[in-house]
Amino acid sequence: MASSRTPAPANPAIRPETRDRPTTAALLEEGVARLAAPCAALDHPRLDAELLLAHVLGTSRARLKSHPEEACEPHEREAYLALIARRAAGEPLAYLVGAKDFWSMRLAVSPAVLVPRPETELLVERALALRPEPTGEVADLGTGSGAIAIALARERPGWHVTATDISTDALAVAQRNAAHLGVRNVEFLAGSWFAPLEERRFQLILSNPPYVAEDDPALAAPPLAFEPRVALTCGPDAMACLKQIIGAAPSHLERGGWLLLEHGATQAAEVARELVVHGFTHVRSHRDLAGHERMTEARRA
Repeated sequence: MASSRTPAPANPAIRPETRDRPTTAALLEEGVARLAAPCAALDHPRLDAELLLAHVLGTSRARLKSHPEEACEPHEREAYLALIARRAAGEPLAYLVGAKDFWSMRLAVSPAVLVPRPETELLVERALALRPEPTGEVADLGTGSGAIAIALARERPGWHVTATDISTDALAVAQRNAAHLGVRNVEFLAGSWFAPLEERRFQLILSNPPYVAEDDPALAAPPLAFEPRVALTCGPDAMACLKQIIGAAPSHLERGGWLLLEHGATQAAEVARELVVHGFTHVRSHRDLAGHERMTEARRA
């Protein structure tokens, strides 16, 4: 005798028009597998895969997790896997998504600028601690994406911050970031270090200059291989840019003004010696979160 039971309906979560398209969950796992391969050598393959998929789909990581059954279009899969391949080759995630968080901001970045690092926030932190006054003249040399200058300008709206960079492409990125964040108290000038500043003087001068020797093997490996070389090295002498800035800084600092420099993890002692030779006092180095002596501050006597 035939059964009178009604056949169970098809799974309503899988619509006929989506059966030939990958779900976000399946596409995510494909990306994780490629980034987790030994040749990729990435620290956080799942996080990177999630951020890239959220970027391609124009959604959030939370949405990916709460709606894993949603289907992706073929062109979305193609775009996603292209980014996965670039990330597996070592290209910085920030360049792939076009943005990087720094301080309390989300900054646009491109291969024209260095990717802002968490350790550079130490420069911002020390500048704010050394000058609590609501007004002041401050210079950021080699501003790149504008990370330091814009962070200071947002924290101290009464400061006038002047940011210089030899790269006009980098300055364009910095100007877009300032405009997007509504920051109007930063002046951007094209030129090398102090050159565009003429005879102006400041209470604070900051810089995260190149401090890698041009023959350092790290420059040929990810992620540095993808970043602008002019922002990484001054040539055979890793200290060349730091020495140049230290030598010229006294002519641009008010009496009692401070110079703050980021440098390599092994360069603190040499930077301190240069500062003392050029008449600076109160020379102090500070460690980043990894415990490295990452920046040094000094005061014009």
